[in-house]
Amino acid sequence: MAAKAGDNPDSLMNLATVFCLRNLRKTMCYQGVRNKLCLRSDIFLPSEICDKLVNIYMELVLTDSTFEPEESFFQLFSDPRSTRLTRVQLREDFVRDRDLEAIRKQDLIELHLTYCNSLSSRSLKTLTCFRETLVSLCLFGCSHIFYRKGGAPLACNEDSEDEYEESPASLETDFNFQGFNRLRLLNLGGLADEVDAETLLKPLKSLTSLDLSNVQLLGTAFLTQWKDRLASLVLYNVDLSDELVSTLVELVNLRHLDISRESRRTSKSKMTKKILTAIVQRLVNLVSLDVSGHIMLDNCTVPHFEEAMGRPSIEPCKSSIYPFQELKRPLQFLGLYDTTLCNVTHIPAYKVTGSKNEDQVLNAIEAYTEFRPELAHRAINQLFDIARIQHCSHLLRALQLVIAALKCHKFDKSIQVTGSAALFYLTNTEYRSDQSVRLRREVIQVVLNGMEQYQEVTVQRNCCLTLCNFSIPEELEFQYSRVNQLLLKILEPARQDESIQRIAVHLCNALVCQVDNHHKEAVGKMGFVKTMLNLIQKKLQDGMCDQVMEFSWSALWNITDETPDNCQMFLNCRGMSLFLDCLKEFPDKQELHRNMLGLLGNVAEVKALRPQLLTPQFITVFSYLLDSKADGIEVSYNACGVLSHIMFDGPDVWSMEEPRRDTVMEKMWEAIQSWDVSSRRNINYRSFEPILRLLPQSISPVSQHWATWALFNLVSVYPNKYCPLLIKEGGIRLLEKVLELDSSQPETKDMAQKVMEHCDNFKDDPMDTDHAQEVNHGQRG
Repeated sequence: MAAKAGDNPDSLMNLATVFCLRNLRKTMCYQGVRNKLCLRSDIFLPSEICDKLVNIYMELVLTDSTFEPEESFFQLFSDPRSTRLTRVQLREDFVRDRDLEAIRKQDLIELHLTYCNSLSSRSLKTLTCFRETLVSLCLFGCSHIFYRKGGAPLACNEDSEDEYEESPASLETDFNFQGFNRLRLLNLGGLADEVDAETLLKPLKSLTSLDLSNVQLLGTAFLTQWKDRLASLVLYNVDLSDELVSTLVELVNLRHLDISRESRRTSKSKMTKKILTAIVQRLVNLVSLDVSGHIMLDNCTVPHFEEAMGRPSIEPCKSSIYPFQELKRPLQFLGLYDTTLCNVTHIPAYKVTGSKNEDQVLNAIEAYTEFRPELAHRAINQLFDIARIQHCSHLLRALQLVIAALKCHKFDKSIQVTGSAALFYLTNTEYRSDQSVRLRREVIQVVLNGMEQYQEVTVQRNCCLTLCNFSIPEELEFQYSRVNQLLLKILEPARQDESIQRIAVHLCNALVCQVDNHHKEAVGKMGFVKTMLNLIQKKLQDGMCDQVMEFSWSALWNITDETPDNCQMFLNCRGMSLFLDCLKEFPDKQELHRNMLGLLGNVAEVKALRPQLLTPQFITVFSYLLDSKADGIEVSYNACGVLSHIMFDGPDVWSMEEPRRDTVMEKMWEAIQSWDVSSRRNINYRSFEPILRLLPQSISPVSQHWATWALFNLVSVYPNKYCPLLIKEGGIRLLEKVLELDSSQPETKDMAQKVMEHCDNFKDDPMDTDHAQEVNHGQRG
């Protein structure tokens, strides 16, 4: 069988690393003084393992809410004699000055710090510790690293980090890159305007790659000091002045040039045919060029009637863009996002970003996710339209790119909104058969991350709708506790967006249907029962019986099945009072009545709780509902079930004068005899145990008759499901006892005999297909 999209397993290295990080004290570490995490003395780890530990640790901290960060984690790598770090990638505000200081003795070759806004100028001092070995450095989006915290000295002091938090920051002027002689790749994207980039960079003699995205440059001529070496230059959102163009054409060894902008709306100058031609003619080594976001003059493109005939071509001589006809070979990458050029026919590049088609959009998401979320957001929005209106041809790539964007920008609301919306369409039924279990689990995890991070209506709705595309509870079971907690949190507010409330209650109901009792008990302890009853109370106050009301009662029916603790919670939280109020307020709501009576059937199965149902008021209501024709026989059937369990406790517990026990039993007989035994059912039994316990007894013949009728109906209408279940649970032996008891009524014995015959026939011919599959609108379990 062919593997499904995204089905490649994790490497053993990754699995082992994650296991160690989740179990540090059981594998590599011990608890030291003041609960400090310490590396065991017999542990010696090479750089390949240490790098993996640090980088995956950061990934877990950022993307897995079940992972507990360690306060002193980076101290484990403080001694290069036992741990070696060479390539480290850290992101977001979790990274602090003292974390970098902890690893200052390491001989780092690569250090990538992205959006680490908690770092101050103290970390600049730490950077100097790596100056002799560092080859690649990224400080992208580290907006505070060139500022002192309230006058804090430029020095390493592990315990002094927080005391300057509230003080005004001042620019650090003492730092430069003097001594960073091996540094070749540098990313200073987002460098503060107050920092003079030219002065800061002057000591660096051997740069081959430089990123100055969003940096305000007073002049650009200084870039020519690296004209013999510079192979990659990124100047995203840097104004394309005449001086800059003159400088660029001197950097003849450039292989990658990015002079793109965020949007044409922010562009101060136009990309002319002359500029593009000069770049292509002078920078003959270019393999990658990005001019996204620029206003392009019409004279850049070949008129449509003059374009080369035939299929789209990447040959430069056929290029629909005049300047690119000068290329010696097609570019490996060409960024044309948010330009008119992406719409032409012949583009001489293997990979193009733009908005013309799915390939261009996916290339844009891939190229811009890490450092340009503002562009990735727009591209994901375009992918959303493709998946919604057209058809996504590259499903695996699309899903992986959206997942990566959501993981990378967990704290970016715009990415979370568009990404979660795209996931809804990319995981729907149309694409489902092509997706592996692992890929779908990744989707679930990033969706739950979004739900945790944002209480905003749009994100919550998108995430809840996406979860509806999965088989519930099966596909969500690996995150069962987490998803229930998040849904209950959504339902906490008294006033919630109506659509989110409806979806969340539907999901809650589905999650507690067909799961083991220990799952139900765990969810009950989270406050599930109280949350549902609060929703019901709110709907009662509004005089509204809608899907939220009905789903809430259905969820309570499911979560109380064979779980006495949850039944007890229902009673403790005034559940019976709400039952009576709903019955009175909504006398004609059949679905509601069925769900409520199904729930009370679960409560009645718990012997210790039955005395709380044995009141004149409740017995009168149950007796009245025996005559109900709502939802076929379901309401009458469930009411009779409740009374059957109560009657099973015998006449001694019946302390009330009215209604009389004999009168109620007589009504029960009449109700059962009125039911059509071939009725199709809106119920689903996982076990017959609560019914079977009513069979071998003489204290309440009517209870015995109700139980026998229930079995006869189910094995007659749904033999494929219920004959094996009855046989497995020992029902045949108990039915034989019914035949042996003198107290059993003749009609009960007759029905018991027929049940046994059905099961015998099923054993002889298990391929019986005369009866359709059952409909599980209301569940029991």
